[in-house]
Amino acid sequence: MFRILCIASAAFVCLVLFCILVLMLRTGVLTFADVSLKEFFFSTNWDPENEHYGALTFILGTFALTGLTMLMAIPLSVIIAVFLAEMTPKWLRTLLRPVLDLLVGIPSVVYGFLGLTVLIPWLRDLSGRDLADGLLAASIVLTIMVLPTISRISDDAISAVPNKYRDAAYALGTNRFQTITRVVLPAARGGIMYAVILGMTRAIGETMAVVMVIGNTAQLPTSLFTPTAVLTSNIVMQISSVEFDSTWNHGLYMMGFILLAISILMIVAVRMLQKRGGRHL
Repeated sequence: MFRILCIASAAFVCLVLFCILVLMLRTGVLTFADVSLKEFFFSTNWDPENEHYGALTFILGTFALTGLTMLMAIPLSVIIAVFLAEMTPKWLRTLLRPVLDLLVGIPSVVYGFLGLTVLIPWLRDLSGRDLADGLLAASIVLTIMVLPTISRISDDAISAVPNKYRDAAYALGTNRFQTITRVVLPAARGGIMYAVILGMTRAIGETMAVVMVIGNTAQLPTSLFTPTAVLTSNIVMQISSVEFDSTWNHGLYMMGFILLAISILMIVAVRMLQKRGGRHL
């Protein structure tokens, strides 16, 4: 009975995901009854009031924001995880781990509000610009959001590495730094990659925090301080003000499907790299 329940639960999850994908795709493809594929995917002119539906700006913005966030979050998260698992005394580790767990549960709107009221004014003073909304502000907020998730899961993966690996490395004459970088981290690579996947999916699908700090302007950013928009911010800002059967609404559904497709493809790519890397361990 337990096995049947597990199989049924897994099948139900797959069915829900499949239904969501079908719904988004079925509604999204209606866009191309009035808009060409070339215009939608390769044009940066998003002006629905004048029947222009170019989504390239939001697609490129999503990739840029996710890439910049991961560029900042992954090294910091791994360093924190190594510090917790390998260098801190037990009493301090016991204190810091619950703090990271609490940070994971903070609502995203709180991070966005702090970014809007604290981070952006600070960036304005630092850069000397009238506006500091843009990729840098959004990526810093997202980095703070995903950092506890990646750090805690990476910490668990590093802590799960058997002590005999460390003892063998020390017996061969390595120091602590060499043991961590050449033995512990490669052995925990699988768990760290899973942590990166979770952090990446949260970063690419985050909405409220990004809306509050990115500027929400349909333009390609010329700098880190230029207001721009991504798929999630454009959907949440416009979905409530369009008619359901309009081309505009269908275009937003297609953006949602693209977002899901990007998330799935990135997860598959990371898992393939993880599998390929595991062959060389």
